[in-house]
Amino acid sequence: MAEIARQLTGALEGLLGLPLPLRVQAWDGSVAGPAGAPALVLRNRRAVRRLIWQPGELGLARAYVSGDLEIAPDSDLYEVLDAVAQVAEDPRIRQLRLGPRDALGERGRALLATALRLGTLGPQPAPPAEEVRRRRGRLHSRLRDRAAISHHYDVGNDFYGLVLGSSMVYSCAYWTPAAKSLEDAQEAKLDLICRKLGLRPGMRLLDVGCGWGSLVLHAARHYGVQAVGVSISEEQVALARQRVADAGLGDRVEIRLQDYREIPDGPFDAVSSVGMAEHVGSAEYLTYARGLYGLLAPGGRLLNHQIARRPELPGEPYRPSPFIDRYVFPDGELSPIGTTVTRLEEAGFEVRDVESLREHYALTLRDWVANLEAHWPQAVSLVGRGRARVWRLYMAASALAFEQNRIGINQVLAVRPGPDGASGLPATREQWLSGAAELGRSADRADTDLGDRPSVR
Repeated sequence: MAEIARQLTGALEGLLGLPLPLRVQAWDGSVAGPAGAPALVLRNRRAVRRLIWQPGELGLARAYVSGDLEIAPDSDLYEVLDAVAQVAEDPRIRQLRLGPRDALGERGRALLATALRLGTLGPQPAPPAEEVRRRRGRLHSRLRDRAAISHHYDVGNDFYGLVLGSSMVYSCAYWTPAAKSLEDAQEAKLDLICRKLGLRPGMRLLDVGCGWGSLVLHAARHYGVQAVGVSISEEQVALARQRVADAGLGDRVEIRLQDYREIPDGPFDAVSSVGMAEHVGSAEYLTYARGLYGLLAPGGRLLNHQIARRPELPGEPYRPSPFIDRYVFPDGELSPIGTTVTRLEEAGFEVRDVESLREHYALTLRDWVANLEAHWPQAVSLVGRGRARVWRLYMAASALAFEQNRIGINQVLAVRPGPDGASGLPATREQWLSGAAELGRSADRADTDLGDRPSVR
């Protein structure tokens, strides 16, 4: 009998119609594929069975998360994922639908015959425990949104501390020339947001989806604002409140376990939403935008920091990543930047500035992956091997997606115009960024000039 790896790769290449850019090592120790290419290890027949039942991204994810499939010790994770992405993004593969017609065609029959000969056919294996399977309630109802957020964020603050580092910021950093570390870059990102919002002492800031409180802490400490942070993650809120107390900022920062649709006490001078809008959903996005508009005072600014996808081809429906939807961000949706800007404008905002940070997020994700790998035994002890594998896979794959422009990240600065249509913004970006920075540095001075944007307080 020919070696198992050679049989499998031959049958798979016959079905796909193109050579695999990977080496494959089978459970019998055999290896097939181009020399020097990164390698996947099929540890058992169940790995193949998962791919037969769920060809593509979901089957590969289930096999990796369960441990049935491994990255070869001599292979680089990013090189493996890049090779898989090359196959998945090939136009010939994107048009391939492995339905009954494909399975019963000549190429499909050859693959099934090989699987039968190798003993890999059988009942569908149960998905790993980390996969979301049962979802209750209407899509993007408050109950279902809370469950989705809990799945991702309530996995343990200690685990996130290993991945994110001391900044505890779970969004794209800002890699200025002065940034020498992830913590420096995250500090620069927090400050960039505060400057874009034009924060000044005494203003009210609302941070929607505040995470572990890093932005509101920075804004209160360096810009003298009164800040409210809201999140529907119980573990995030608990740690954020502790961090506020430890910083001695309880008189200036309030952390609430609260949905963005439940905030009763506007208006605010500024609203930030960083890495939260991806959870809103396209059907609810206008409601989200109108809600934030209503919470802002006239002349108030919104900073919306959001991942964007590339537009689909005409007539092609949007298909969320099945791995991301079932393992990482249940019910999350990405929109093109043009759609986001349109919805904000429909809500009444004037969009004043859009800045892409795509390359910055790729660098950030690579640092998070490095942190996870450096603390791998501790991470596994905290959340289990399967969940640690989920985070490693999604962060590394996302880094490549940002690098290759398959997804992007944008900061959109919008304003609620005053009754006469005035924005209250200086004429140039340089003016409003540098002016806010100077006010931030002088936030502790009692004689700070509040300029032409008095607080709503």
